[in-house]
Amino acid sequence: MAIGVVFNPRAGRNRRDPRAAERMKRMLGDHGVVSAPESLDELARAAEDFRRQGIDVLAIAGGDGTNHVTLTHFAAVYGDSPLPKLALLRGGTMNTVADSLSLPRGKPEGLLDRLLRKYLEKPAIDTVEQWTLSVEGQLGFLWGLGVVPQFLREYYDTGAPSPKTAAITLAKGVGSTLVRGEMFRRLSEGVRCEVEHDAGVWTERDWFTVTAGTIADIGLGFKPFHRAPKAPGFVHLLGVTTNAMGFVLDLPKIFRAKPMREDRAIDALVTRLTVRANKGPLRYMIDGDVRTHESNEMTVRIGRPVAIVR
Repeated sequence: MAIGVVFNPRAGRNRRDPRAAERMKRMLGDHGVVSAPESLDELARAAEDFRRQGIDVLAIAGGDGTNHVTLTHFAAVYGDSPLPKLALLRGGTMNTVADSLSLPRGKPEGLLDRLLRKYLEKPAIDTVEQWTLSVEGQLGFLWGLGVVPQFLREYYDTGAPSPKTAAITLAKGVGSTLVRGEMFRRLSEGVRCEVEHDAGVWTERDWFTVTAGTIADIGLGFKPFHRAPKAPGFVHLLGVTTNAMGFVLDLPKIFRAKPMREDRAIDALVTRLTVRANKGPLRYMIDGDVRTHESNEMTVRIGRPVAIVR
């Protein structure tokens, strides 16, 4: 079987067009299979079915959250065996990974049609190796504590997640910081912790955020992990020591993929890091999803590389 599609019916764009999965099945015909799992158990079964059928390309129709959940479950099923090549068909509210890797834009169906045509012309389609990070066993590309999940909570609480809403939420956050408003106070909560990693130890202190990535972008064109693309096999770790105002002042540098001022942040290339907070649970972000880790300690390490279809 050439192509296996995981279609997330709950992803932003897919939710508005639930019949797209059936159209994808007709498009693939004998060249692929489509699964639209409604639960994690169904996703795990889809991974087992796809492995049994020997799919060559795993195409995911969904956003960043769908990508990382699908990758996590497929990695568990495949174990030490190589994963299929990965095609990101977008379809979600957030498509930061696809944007960071400069992958083609478009609707999932159009991207799948393009993928199928390329595959039938030349099965050895062009791919790029991209490393993942592993957050307590979950595979993704971005992780963060402090302001990162808090900003996403503000964004999701609008009830209308979209790139436009994300930009508006950021603008409101910047405005609130300038006048020290209520949103500024919520975004300034931060996290108090020690960070131990294989390049040293960052002693316990209050951090605006501790965040990491294996891709440059974190969304809206901001590139805090600018060292990641040139350091395969490493996680770019960033600890922001300044307050909200200092962070806002350095946003232009982050947008231009430049380092923050040394008195406002520290960073390192690592393969493993462990955060020990003064209290738990820890609210964190992984690929745009906000999760809760019940302990006050969590570990992030370099994950496995994946071959992503260009």
